[in-house]
Amino acid sequence: MNRLSFHNNKTMQDRRCVCVFLPNDDTLNIIVNVKTLCQELLVQVCDLLRLKDCHLFGLSVIQNNEHIYMALDQKLSKYCPKEWKREASKGIDQFGPPMIIHFRAQYYVENGRLISDRVARYYYYWHLRKQVLLSQCIQREEAYFLLAAFALQADLGNFKRNKHFGKYFEPEAYFPQWVIAKRGREYILRHIPNMHKDQFALTASEAHLKYIKECAQLDDVTVHYYRLYKDKKEVEASLTLGLTLRGIQIFQNVGSVRQLLYDFPWTNVGKLVFVVSGMRDSSRKFSDKFTDLGFLLKLTPKYLKNVCVDPSSEKKQYRESYISDALELDMEQLDKRSRASGSSAGSMSHHNRLSRHSTTSHGSSHTSGIETDSFRAPGQAPHRPLRTCSSSTTSHESSHTSGIESS
Repeated sequence: MNRLSFHNNKTMQDRRCVCVFLPNDDTLNIIVNVKTLCQELLVQVCDLLRLKDCHLFGLSVIQNNEHIYMALDQKLSKYCPKEWKREASKGIDQFGPPMIIHFRAQYYVENGRLISDRVARYYYYWHLRKQVLLSQCIQREEAYFLLAAFALQADLGNFKRNKHFGKYFEPEAYFPQWVIAKRGREYILRHIPNMHKDQFALTASEAHLKYIKECAQLDDVTVHYYRLYKDKKEVEASLTLGLTLRGIQIFQNVGSVRQLLYDFPWTNVGKLVFVVSGMRDSSRKFSDKFTDLGFLLKLTPKYLKNVCVDPSSEKKQYRESYISDALELDMEQLDKRSRASGSSAGSMSHHNRLSRHSTTSHGSSHTSGIETDSFRAPGQAPHRPLRTCSSSTTSHESSHTSGIESS
């Protein structure tokens, strides 16, 4: 096709290039029409990945250093840079600079068995891998070592003494930076091989399941965070909104630390009311951050129908290595105990000793402070204001809240 006929071809001029980043750092370069819907692109990505179940995934663009998920019924052009929309094709192999889009998990599950498609589970696992690198659960340091062991088993297979020694993995790919800074790379490279060895005979799929389950226990991994501004004059966001597996959380930002103010479980959320006058975001932009909510409530029953739990799996306990400042003296004894009871088995008493590292609250009543009507029982006393608490605390059982008003 010569240059003249190319420029006279409306079909070719309406084509654009998108570069889709995948959770495992691979990319897909796709040519689309400028009027393509986000839903059409998501279907095309899933087809190329041979991903049968794409309900947990979405497409996002980065705006103001945040991942904003695309509404599937909208055109790509709603989220694209102005240059991408205006740029006409210049040649048969030139479609202008690509639009950068991210394919990532949009909805979370607590149990990987809810994801029946192994390809979907694979990409979900890789999304969590990236989330773990940003995690800040200081009180659950041992969890990151266990996660690294599961990930190495999934990525490299069974530990082999003649192959897996020395620097056979990069700590930066498996641990948050604060853990590396605290323990040191040499410390991690010295102790993780034994934990990798303990996962012997786990298939990649089984290791993915264990990784997913352990991630759900960390407070800041299966969460989407969004900054909220009180007014246009505010340079740094004073509040952060967290969309979690269990509900909505609102944090106050104090320097680099998030302090939990309110925690609203999904089961107690009846409605969302947006009052955005005077806020930096328009009503449309602000409500876009909540596109996850309705689908989350519809998603759970669908996956619960398909869940298949192996009864024997609940009886199998895995070994957790004790990570503490006194680890040097304890590690060898723990290794001997683990081998004596089975390479991948650990006692519940050992698990209980680790519980002092966790700050998870299983009986918190700190979800009050917002007036509600639809879920309040007759004669029930009004909710008390919430006390400020650490962002590393998660409430699993909370008092009833039916409405949220944001202003």
